[in-house]
Parts: sequence; C-alpha cells; structure tokens
Amino acid sequence: ALQNKGEWLDPGTKWNTRYAFKSWQPPGCMMHEYTKRDIQECFQKRRLVFIGDSTTRQIFWAVAKKMDQQKAQKEIEEMLDLDEKHTDLAFESDGIKVQFIWDPWLNSTTLAEELKQFKAYSSTKSDGPESAGLLLLGTPGLWYARHGQENYFKDFRDSIDAIIPYMDHLSENDTSLPVPMTLASRQESPNLLLMAPIQVPRYEALSPSRVETMTPEKIDQMNDFLQQASAHSRADIVWSYSLMTWDGDSPYEESGLHVVENVATAKAEVLLNLRCNADAAAKGYPFDRTCCSNYTQPGCAQWMMILGGMLVLPAIMFSRRRHVSQIGRFLPHSEVLTALTVFGLVVCYCFYADRTQIFDKVHKKFEGIQFLSACGAAAVVGVLSIRRSKSPTTSAKAPHDIEFLSREQTDEWKGWMQCIVLIYHYTHGSSNLGIYQIVRLLIAAYLFMTGYGHTMYFLKSEDYSFKRCAAVLIRLNLLSCVLPYMMRTNYLFYYFAPLVSFWFLVVYFTLKIGHSKNSDLIFLLGKILISVALTTAFTKIPGVLEFVGTVLHYTCAMSWNIAEWRFRSSLDLYVVYIGMIIAALSLRSFRLEFGSTASKSVIDILIQLTIKFRPPFQAALVALALGLPPGMWGLLRKSHTKEDYNWWQPFISFIPILCYIILRNSLRLFRRYHSTVFAWLGRCSLETYILQYHIWLAADTKGLLKLGLWDSCIETVILTAVFFWVSWHTAEATHLLTRWIVGETAGHTALVRKASGEDDVVGEKNSPYLLPKVKAEDGVSSSMPNGARATASNGRFEGVLGKLNDSLKLRFGLIIDPLTIVTIIIGRSVPKTYPIYKEFACYYSPVLRAAFNGPFLEDQSQTITIDDFNSPAVFGFVLHWMYTGRLHKDERAVFALAAYGRIWVLADRLLMPILQNHVAKEFIKYSNTSEISTKDISWVYDNTAPDSMFRKLLVDVFAFGRTDAARLQDGKEKESPPRFLLDVALALREDREITSKAHQETSTVISKKLTPEDYKVPDLDLTA
Repeated sequence: ALQNKGEWLDPGTKWNTRYAFKSWQPPGCMMHEYTKRDIQECFQKRRLVFIGDSTTRQIFWAVAKKMDQQKAQKEIEEMLDLDEKHTDLAFESDGIKVQFIWDPWLNSTTLAEELKQFKAYSSTKSDGPESAGLLLLGTPGLWYARHGQENYFKDFRDSIDAIIPYMDHLSENDTSLPVPMTLASRQESPNLLLMAPIQVPRYEALSPSRVETMTPEKIDQMNDFLQQASAHSRADIVWSYSLMTWDGDSPYEESGLHVVENVATAKAEVLLNLRCNADAAAKGYPFDRTCCSNYTQPGCAQWMMILGGMLVLPAIMFSRRRHVSQIGRFLPHSEVLTALTVFGLVVCYCFYADRTQIFDKVHKKFEGIQFLSACGAAAVVGVLSIRRSKSPTTSAKAPHDIEFLSREQTDEWKGWMQCIVLIYHYTHGSSNLGIYQIVRLLIAAYLFMTGYGHTMYFLKSEDYSFKRCAAVLIRLNLLSCVLPYMMRTNYLFYYFAPLVSFWFLVVYFTLKIGHSKNSDLIFLLGKILISVALTTAFTKIPGVLEFVGTVLHYTCAMSWNIAEWRFRSSLDLYVVYIGMIIAALSLRSFRLEFGSTASKSVIDILIQLTIKFRPPFQAALVALALGLPPGMWGLLRKSHTKEDYNWWQPFISFIPILCYIILRNSLRLFRRYHSTVFAWLGRCSLETYILQYHIWLAADTKGLLKLGLWDSCIETVILTAVFFWVSWHTAEATHLLTRWIVGETAGHTALVRKASGEDDVVGEKNSPYLLPKVKAEDGVSSSMPNGARATASNGRFEGVLGKLNDSLKLRFGLIIDPLTIVTIIIGRSVPKTYPIYKEFACYYSPVLRAAFNGPFLEDQSQTITIDDFNSPAVFGFVLHWMYTGRLHKDERAVFALAAYGRIWVLADRLLMPILQNHVAKEFIKYSNTSEISTKDISWVYDNTAPDSMFRKLLVDVFAFGRTDAARLQDGKEKESPPRFLLDVALALREDREITSKAHQETSTVISKKLTPEDYKVPDLDLTA
C-alpha cells in the first residue's frame, strides 16, 4: 500500500503550502516520521544512494535535512552559490553517508557499479565495496522528453531495460535477485533498490521551451511503459510519488518541475518507511509504523491469555449454565464467571484490534470544525438526556445526605469531561494550544474529584481498612495491569491509572496517619500541608524518584520512565489537596449546620458565619465564579507554548474547577437535574480512558482504528458505539471482579449496589454483560415481518454456520465483511443475474476468489460473467447449496440427469470439488428414480473430459445401478453416443472378469456396489 497508493490528509493551495502536505496517508496503515536517531539505527553506517536528475536530488536533500537541518541548508546554499547543480553530492552526519549521483540518463558507470555491488542482505564478510542500504533511481523520462531526439522513446526503453534485470525479483528461489520477497511480507528490512516514476510536470507552469518538448503524450507514454515493465518483473517502483502531485497545482514550485519542500520530505518519509519499518516494529511499542511491517508473533503469555479468554473461560461459563448441579460447586458464582469471561474477551479484542492487521490504522488529522462539531453533537445528546435526580431515601438531616456535589452530579461531571477528552484524542486536538489547555484543566478536575471523593468517604466512614484500600487499587488497576502482558506495553503507558492510584495512596496515608484526630480541623489541615511538602519533595528533588525506580527495577523487574512520571505527577501537583480541603470544609460545614459537631476553632467560627449569612456569601461566590474564568482565559492566552503553560498549571488549575462547582451548585434547580447520558459515561470513564488506547484509537494512541470497508464517518460511528458498549461491559465486569477478589459475595454485592443508589445489575436476568444464551432449536419467529421471515427461511444463515463449523476462515470473513455483495451473470442469449455474499463465493470457489480479489476487471466491478454456460437456472441450485448445504429446499426432490450433469460441470468450471462430490452422492442415491435420456448423456459426454469422474459415474450407474425397468427415459438406448455404449460394455466386461474369477453367479444380480468414494474429486484447500 505504501509503495503504490496514498492520499494527502492536508492538501493545501498554491498560496499556502507551508503548513500543508505534511500528512501522507497510505491506505490502511501508518507511516512513521523518521528522525536522525531512527535513521542511524536503521542503516548502521550503510549508505543511502540517490541517482538521477534534479527531482531525485530534492529527495536526497530532504533526507539530508532529517540528518542535520542546519548543515544541509548550508551546503544547499553553497551549491547554489557555486552554480554546481549538475554534479555529484555527498552528505555525512554521525557516520551515516548520503550520496547523490548526477545521472539524468541513468547510463553512467557509477550507476553500473552500484547495481553490481548491490545486495539485499549485506554479507558478514567484507570482500569488496559494501552494498548501499537504500538505492533510489530517478527515472530519466524528463530528460529524454526534453533533450531526446525522435527516437527518445526507444532510448528511454533501452535505458530502463538495462536496469530492470537488477530489480527483478519475480522468482523467490533465485538467490541472485536483490530482494527475495515482497515489501509487505518482510519480517526484517533488507537493503532496497527502488525506482521513482517520472514526475509529471505542471505543464501550464513550464517555460516555453520546455512546453514544446515535455508534452503530456511523451510523459504518459514513458510512464505506461514503466508500468508494464514493473508488472512483468515486479520491480519495486514507488508509484505513490505520482499520486502526491496528481491532483492540483499546489504541490509544485514555480518551475512546474520540482515539488515544494513538504512534498519532497513526504517522499523521503516513504522511502525510509519502506526500508526501515520491519526492523523498527520488532523493537516493541509504540507500534506506530504499520506500513511494510508485520506485528511480532504472540509470546507464550499472550497465547495463554488468548486461549483462556476466547476458549477456556467461555467454555467453562456455558458448561456451568448447562450443568450447574454437577460442576457449579467447583466454580465461582455465575456472575463472577461471566465477568471473567467478559474481561478476557475484552483483553483479546484489544489484542486483535491493535496488534494484528485485521483492522486498518490511519493517521490523525486535526480540524477545528471537526472538534467543535463532535463536541456540539455530544452536548446536544447530553442536554436531551437531562432528567431529575433521584430523591434521597434517608432523612434530610442525615449526615451522609449532602446535596453539594452529589453522586449523579460527579458522575455527570466525569462523563462530559471524558467525552471532551476522547474527542480531543481522536481529533488530534493536542496540536492546538487552546484545546490542550482546556483538556489539562479537565484532567486536573478529575484529580480534584479523586481527592474530594476519597476524603469525603474516609472522613464519613472512618474505614481505613486494608480491604478498602485493596478494593480501590484493584478497581483502578485491574485492566491497566493485565493489558501490558497482552499488548507488550508497560504499566506506566496507561498513565492515568497509575496517576490516580498514586494520588489515592497519598490521600489514604495522609488521612490514615493519626486518623483518630481527624475531627480536629486544624490538625487535619496541618496533615494536609505536611503531605503537600513531602509529595513536592518526592516529585521535584532529583534522585528521589530515580532511587525508587532503581529499587522497583531490581526487585519487581519494573522499568519506569522516570522523566515521564515526574512530568505527569508535577502537572497537577496541588489540585488533589484542594479537593481534600474542600471535602473537609464541606463536611465540617454540614455537620456544624445540623448540630452534629461543636465549634472548636477559628475556622469553625468562619464557617458558621458563612452559614448565617448564606445568601450574600453565595452571591459573592457566584460573582467571582463568573468573573474569574474570562480573566484567567485572557491571561492564559499569553502563554504561546505548552511548556510555558505547563509551568503555570499546578498553581492555577483549581480556579476554574472551583468556579464550575460554585456555578453548578448555585441554584437548587441546577442541583436537582443531571444528564443521564453523561452520568452513564462517567461511571465507566476509567475503562473508556484505558480502552481507547487500543479499540478506538490505534497504534498505541498514535493513530485511529478503521474497518477499511465504508466511509470514514460511518466507520467512526460504528466503532464508537462498539467502544462505548465494550467499555460499559468492562466497567461492570471490573466492579464485580473487584468485589469478588476482596471477598464480597454476590448477595453482598447486590446489597452494596442498592445501598449506594446504583441499579442491581449483578442478577442473572438483569446483568448487562451476560452473553446471549444459545437456543436448542433454530426457527423463524412468526412475529417477524413477511420479508424478514422469507429472508430468514430462504437464507437459513445460522444453518450455514452449523454446516460449516469446520471452516474458521468463512466465519471470520463473514464477521469482518458481512455485507459485501458480488454479482454473477450466467448465460449469453438470456443471461440471469445472481447476487451473492462475496465471502461465500470466494470461500467455495478459487476461481471466484481470484476474480474478485485479483488484478482483474472483476475486482473493480465485483461482477463476473460466465457467458459460455447456457443453463443459467442451474446456478440457482449451486447458490442454494452454498447457503444451505442442499441442492433444493425440498430434501426429497430428485433431479434428472440434465440437472445433475450441468451442476457437476459448472462446479468443475468453478473448481468446487465439494459440490461435485455432493452431486455424485445424490446421483447414486437416486439412480433408480432419476430421469436419464440419450440427449442428457450426449450433453455430459460433450462437456466432460474422458477421465471425468462424472462420466465414469454415469457409465457405472447405467451398467450397475439401475434396474431393467429404469434404463432410459426415452427408451432409445441404441441412439446413445457410441463412446458411451462402448464404455458401458467395457465396464460390464471388466466386472464379469472379476466375478468369474470369484466364481460368483452374475445372471441378473448386480455385482458392483456404487459408493461415493469411488467417484470422489480430490478436495481443495479452501482456507488457502
């Protein structure tokens, strides 16, 4: 795909190309933007050689700028000053040498030497000059068109013909060929010999002298020849270069011959990805270069998880349901087992989505209108789902009934924030500083809720038990601890779970130490300030985190990126403590107001004053909440870089958070209503944040996941729905598994959910993550519409899967591509058209598979015509057999020889031995009742080979399988084809010789028994 196809995600105009042409998208895969370090690791002191004209020289300079921008720019200026354009060039940086050889005709001796010493894989023995690691040849078409004479095309063809033998790798067994395998199938990166096509000029921008010679006819003729030469030899020609300048004038410079710098850089990126991706992909995550490379094969741990998640756990779950009394006592509760199964399937889904080629991976592209539209659509859905919050079930004066920041409100808050964060990641919003600042504030708000929520729980319940601590940590980390083993990432890669866990432990130990005195507000605030100082020292002082990382490395074999962790934890260093302080003050204010505690300090007196003068105090807070955010936003606009804003973030992030809380709770009307959709999303926000890495985004968040089947918007909607559905089920499963691990029973789980105001979703009937049960019988519902009932009755799709349960390829194909329809036209005079699912056609017939998936017109039109078979109705029986495994919907139906013969011949044409053997079996079964006429016998003999199994079967059926009363339907044995009568006579004589030797009577008894195995056509490998 990278070598031949692609499109610009950011095409520009001829007036503005500075920020355009930076994102080239090959179909279904992702390119990597190579740096100097990447190039050094790939080539390891091997040369990069470019041979050709000035268009090839542009690519040479693009690679040189990647190695050293300043040095390359300086040498370009020197070349222009000396006016030495038509000369060889060399550029070297840190041991990597890049060469350009001026050879616009591709006929120099230097070229011949490079071609002779080129080898796909460098030998360990240095017998002579080392082969280039990458050799790009620029096709000399422009020079032959400009300076060639009347025989320019012959000279061009001779030049290409002299090079093609060095590039020809059509035969994989020829070890002398430079590249022994196609680019898409490489497990490692060999040296590459590539050719660039003729760069089509922008004709209207050419100078008058060039316009006269560089005509479209000449360029097209030479490129057509190049296509034919590459097709016959499979030489590697980078045709995607032509597509980069195919549409529009903006990719070109003023000369009309050369491309702008960004396009030249993209051409260089294509070369480096073709050459280096396979080696780089084997080094591990992030797997952000999926073009021209294969994913590493699963390891032992991965295979065990795949086997357990996709086979063992589902089998145990279904077995437990069917045999509860026999094996139930040895297994966990049914809800727990279901949760384990769901969790295992989700982890496997992550693997197949982001570590295989099943799904496409494409680049992100930021568009402001796309981000705003997605946020607007989410806001509309959220507003439409606003409902009244549930009334408290306890008395209004109960200490645990606090309207301020209620559970529905915090869930809603987490939900709409998570929605914006997801859109931010999907639309590559990090490239916009303003959106980045907003999202940083949302992450800070989530950490604020972490401090607020856990502090409120601990202060109210005074439950500092290890069980509570373990339950929270397991709930936060279960998914992020399992995924690294399956995805070959590390724990810190899913940074949000470690970050929230870290801050939970900070809150836990801050409140647990001396927790008996937590009712003393001064003491509590003092502990919080001490914790602030210790955490700041732990994070900021150099060497502390490094020491902890070293200990973890040698004791737990954990490798952490200390710089990354310091950056993540420092961004929101104080907002968690603000949440703790607000929780402590809120709870203290509530208890003081309802008299459950006495005033003990100056702070208590101040709180009582706010309660006494609540209306003016609230009015002042609302005024501040309305005035501060605009002023703060204006101040932040002065930060022109992320680094500058990140410095301010820990000190100012709490301001807009507190302003939102004040406004959200300013009126009782606001507190009584919430958005149910956002609240639902908030309850599974952790799972959506982690799972987005692999089943919504792709390439470890560097790209986007796509199906490669429909329009991008349609695929986004489908994958988003699947993503949310999977995240919801995963959240429910993780909740239940956490309670199971810490020792809570299923019944206790239900009571906990009810007590906390959550729905009881752990029961077998109401559980949203239960898999559908398998029915014993498959029927068509009488309540279905007539059209749906007819479709279900005729297609019998589930019956097909039952018939084909030994074919994983067919099932997999139907899951991946269930809707693609192809068309088969049978007959010439009165043709008949048959639509059929593509996966069925390609599965049963290699002929159809090659037609619809190969380099033929049928692949483009998805239509094939068989016009030399003049019995179009016969294919209807073939089609029925593909879907149902039977030739006719009536199992007792008996065909005449005319039908059996034509079905067998058509199956032979389509290479369908399974169908041929089925026809033979049916013909033997109904040999005495099937109609046979001399006309049908003649047709069979005219359309089958002498050694055809069906011809042999017809002879044996007539000789041994039919009674005297059922010879021929028309009674014209003597008018049968002579060859047929001779074959029958020979068969009878051979049988008599066998029976006479066995001393058996053969008067009217048929001695030979017909069995389908005697006429079986060898099966083909349908999964190939």
